[in-house]
Amino acid sequence: MEELAGAILAGLAVYGVISLAWYIIMIIANWKIFTKAGQPGWMSIIPFLNSFILFKISWNTMMFWIMIGAGVVGGVLSSIAGENGGFLAILSLICTVVMIVIAVIDTHKLSKSFGHGIGFTLGLLFLSPIFTLILGFGKSEYIGPNGEKASGESTF
Repeated sequence: MEELAGAILAGLAVYGVISLAWYIIMIIANWKIFTKAGQPGWMSIIPFLNSFILFKISWNTMMFWIMIGAGVVGGVLSSIAGENGGFLAILSLICTVVMIVIAVIDTHKLSKSFGHGIGFTLGLLFLSPIFTLILGFGKSEYIGPNGEKASGESTF
């Protein structure tokens, strides 16, 4: 039994180290992306703020708030529905789908904001750390939200 407990603890330790490394890599890559887009790099460290800024860089901050709202509403509906499911569970599922669709569209718009297409979007979706590092440290230049020339506005 002690051997099993030791193996589980070792597995959890490895998982923790990998998760921490992943998080640090994403902070570094996002820091570079933020600075390329004219945003302060330190904002990549703050979890909620970094997502907001990525939406600002790539698309529209209103969509960020819609995604957050869908998540909150979906969570509340799921909690209310409980194990019974029914109509509230379906609405919760719809909110989850809305969140996923917005996140995928935002990823594509981030790719377009740096002059890339659908192939790079797929890379960002499925091999996120690698393609985020490529976006941050590669030759990609920031064009503007949705791949359109930046207006120079920097509103929050």
